[in-house]
Amino acid sequence: MITIAKLNSLKDRTCVRKCASLFHQLSVQEQVDELYLSGLVSLFEGKQFHSVLDEDQLYYLNSLAAQLPNKKGKDFSILLEDMHYFLLSVLGSDPSDWDLVDEEGNLDTQKRIILPHILVLDRLRSPYNIGSIFRSADSFGIQKIYLIEGCASIDHPRARKTSRGCIDTVASEVISEEEMVKKLAELALPVFALETGGTELSDFPFPQEGVGIIGGEELGVSPSLLHYSETSLGRLSLAMAGTKGSLNVAVATGIMLYSWFSR
Repeated sequence: MITIAKLNSLKDRTCVRKCASLFHQLSVQEQVDELYLSGLVSLFEGKQFHSVLDEDQLYYLNSLAAQLPNKKGKDFSILLEDMHYFLLSVLGSDPSDWDLVDEEGNLDTQKRIILPHILVLDRLRSPYNIGSIFRSADSFGIQKIYLIEGCASIDHPRARKTSRGCIDTVASEVISEEEMVKKLAELALPVFALETGGTELSDFPFPQEGVGIIGGEELGVSPSLLHYSETSLGRLSLAMAGTKGSLNVAVATGIMLYSWFSR
């Protein structure tokens, strides 16, 4: 492990982030070097932590550390993880406890299974839906997402919040509708659209390599992109049994992506 002296030489946020990672590493060890742990805790009084954390945050962190001598076994590990995730939240990196993260606390893109599956989002206006779709895309192997001009920005705070970091793990590109049509011709891959009036999900012939197009909830896929789909694999539809005519676009996309991934 990195020495305490080396930690003291790091830049402020880098030091705090590295300490967060070290608390996680220690939480899964059978035996913890108490002297090393004490050295980590001593850094809380140093300039790096005082630069990054405010007074209340430092007080809370020290209150967690004060409990360490009284904890054993799993309780000890849980407390170290509490410190790990608290520091990540202070830094603005707040993964869920089941996320796969690297040593810096970022989502570990090397853990992703990436399939030759491409997604096109055609003028999805809601940043919540954009973020949610990126999160599903990360989970189900999407290689790249093309966003037709008119989509909500992936940099919108609501999109980033809903994506839970996945906007940074899935490759994406903003593109015009005309450029996307040309791109589809260049890719020469099977293309389908998630639209009403098509083949039901359970019967749809998902391609091993291909492009799926998702339209907005009100107007659906644009005519030129829909035409391109219908000259290839056509439309894919979800059977409905309720009073609503359609699902939320992010929910429908998630269902489709899982089906494509699992085939």
